[in-house]
Amino acid sequence: MAQSDDARDGAPPKRGSSGSGSRRTGGGSAKARRKAARLAAVQALYQIDLTGTNAESVLGEFIKHRLGHEVDGDTYVAADPQLFSDILRGASARRAELDEMLGTCLDAQWPVDRLELLMRAILRAGAFELLVHVDTHPRIVISEYVDVSHAFFAGREPAMVNGVLDKLARAIRAEDLATPDPSRAAR
Repeated sequence: MAQSDDARDGAPPKRGSSGSGSRRTGGGSAKARRKAARLAAVQALYQIDLTGTNAESVLGEFIKHRLGHEVDGDTYVAADPQLFSDILRGASARRAELDEMLGTCLDAQWPVDRLELLMRAILRAGAFELLVHVDTHPRIVISEYVDVSHAFFAGREPAMVNGVLDKLARAIRAEDLATPDPSRAAR
């Protein structure tokens, strides 16, 4: 299991502009494809919340028109389609359960339904991965969604994502948090 590939590496996986010539659509490392999948899943969950469209319709649209395609002049790394669909379908299907879990980690004055739609999408995707993807170290999951939040927010929101997901990980995966993050062991 190559968990260290999941370690953070900065910004969302953008591959340059379409005019660069040296960049190609898709490609990228497995780590970059997972990062792209997480980012796309958050965007898709946001779209579902915003429009009320079902997960399968949004999944089809993203696969056909967005993942690994040029969008607004930028060509993006192709997302890992399995991870993307797993997060999108899982977070959509388990939305009530995830919201209840997240609610226990939020300040009582800021329940899940009061959060901005994009913040809610990030937290739902992160909570789903913490709950289901037990083969990925929780610190990696938290780091990945903090990185996703940096793609959209410049204020204190990334710190909020970190705090909420950390609190949730301590509640549901405390034993895993006690073990070293394998991505840091190789250094």
